[in-house]
Amino acid sequence: MNTHRSSVSYLKWPLITTVVGLGLTGWLGWATKGDWAGILSFLMVGTVLAALEIALSFDNAIVNANKLEEMTPIWRQRFLTWGILIAVFGMRIVFPLAIVAIFAWINPFAAMHLAFSNPDEYSRIISHAHGPISAFGGTFLMMVALKFFIDEDKSIDWIEAIEKRVRVCGSIRGFEIALVLVIVFLISRSLPTHEIAPFLTSAIMGLLVFTMVDGLGTYLDNMAGSTAAIGAKGGLGAFLYLEVLDASFSFDGVIGAFALTTNILLIAIGLGIGAMYVRSMTIMLVERGALAEFCYLEHGAFYSIFALSIIMFLQPIMHVHELITGGIGMVLIALSFYASITHNKRET
Repeated sequence: MNTHRSSVSYLKWPLITTVVGLGLTGWLGWATKGDWAGILSFLMVGTVLAALEIALSFDNAIVNANKLEEMTPIWRQRFLTWGILIAVFGMRIVFPLAIVAIFAWINPFAAMHLAFSNPDEYSRIISHAHGPISAFGGTFLMMVALKFFIDEDKSIDWIEAIEKRVRVCGSIRGFEIALVLVIVFLISRSLPTHEIAPFLTSAIMGLLVFTMVDGLGTYLDNMAGSTAAIGAKGGLGAFLYLEVLDASFSFDGVIGAFALTTNILLIAIGLGIGAMYVRSMTIMLVERGALAEFCYLEHGAFYSIFALSIIMFLQPIMHVHELITGGIGMVLIALSFYASITHNKRET
């Protein structure tokens, strides 16, 4: 693996994507508004969307890097190529269309027509689906975070007072599932009656999907020692896990994007630009072994994931601005980065 690449080299494809994406954004502004004000407006929104995606997904890059280190080279490359296409086109275009198709009881083509012909109604349907989406994403992400903290094989603790106690509680069978269900139940008690059933159903689906994907990954990884072919299946399990994880991270960004614009193409371009920077950060973390060098960085990412899951659970009750969500994650990761540097100096 090449560890001598300069930091600038990792920005090659993100910068190309930025130039192409902003060019398309400007053209879209001209095609939609027909004047320079429209171009500048679209360019500004596209830039903000890209920055929002980067802020919300930096912790995702760290978690991805941790999982990619365990994957075979071929499956790692498949995730970094196919996975990014699924992330950009699947989550940023197909996912919003699927939401509208499900909640409006229309086919995907009708949902696409609605997105272009009546963007305000399209945005209203997306907003109406915010509660169930938050329940699914919050449940999945909280399980991801708790799985990390209750791992009895975890040998490094950042905030020992918290992490040691959580690990002790984690030795109780089903502790993390019970904790998530209690939180889901308490949140549901604060919702209007007509919103309780969709919220609970989505939360249970999030728990079910996590259990299935995590179980499938463990099963395939356990089979990986037999033959090379089965080893490839182990890569498939990790691939599926990362795709569902990326989807859960994307919920907040996609929903937040509709607060800035209802133009689905502009959302796809802006978030797609940000996704390319997250991909490059993931590659840099893997190739430079940053997770091993900065021992608490991974902890900061999972604290950030846990905070994001709490915020997603609270979204049906109160609106939390996306800048606050991204800011909390960046602060936690920055603190863990600083703590890692301090630890390294103390060790040397």
